[in-house]
Order: sequence, then structure tokens, then C-alpha cells
Amino acid sequence: QVQLVESGGGLVQAGGSLRLSCVASGSIFRINLMGWYRQAPGKQRDVVATITSIGATNYADSVKGRFTISRDNAKNTVYLQMNSLKPEDTALYYCNADIMTSTWSSRGYWGQGTQVTVSS
Repeated sequence: QVQLVESGGGLVQAGGSLRLSCVASGSIFRINLMGWYRQAPGKQRDVVATITSIGATNYADSVKGRFTISRDNAKNTVYLQMNSLKPEDTALYYCNADIMTSTWSSRGYWGQGTQVTVSS
């Protein structure tokens, strides 16, 4: 059984910062792509940032230059440092990871989400 648990969300004023963390646990053989997604009320879930197992990153245009994704492979953890937050960043943030539980089994897993609210 694999589980992703996010933390670090909260309420912050515009211009502030937050750091999200997501820890994967369970029967893990290898973690490939990891990423952060967000979903605002009434909107679809969109990708925020992704990072490969060797550290190659990709960002949504709306967060480039403000957010930084990183990971610690030894701890099965992915982070999202969010700076210069704007009210439009308010959303439920989800962690996603492509996890191999054996050499022949791989699938995507989602965390339960952590709320980020940015006040103006």
C-alpha cells in the first residue's frame, strides 16, 4: 500500500510565502515523476510543477519565477516553495507521484490535498 501525505498549507497574505511538503510511504520500489497540482473551486485540476527523478523541472506559466519544486529522493519527499503568493494562487494543492511498487508495476498516486488560501 502506498500513501502520499501533504502538509504545509495555510492562510497567508498576498506577497507571502509557504512551503508545501509531500511524503510518500509504503511499499515503494522507485519513484519516477513527482508533481504538484491545484484545484480552485469550480475549476479543473491543473498542473503547477513537476520534477523527474534526476531533478528536471517544469512549471506552469502562472507560477514561473515564483514557485520552486524540489525533491529528496532519500526521503521520498517532494517540496513546493511558493513565494510572492497572489490571491489567484488560492486552491487545494495536491501531490502526485508515479510510483513503482515492483520492477513491473507502476501507477500514479494522489495525496489528499492541502489548502492554500492567499488573502488580498
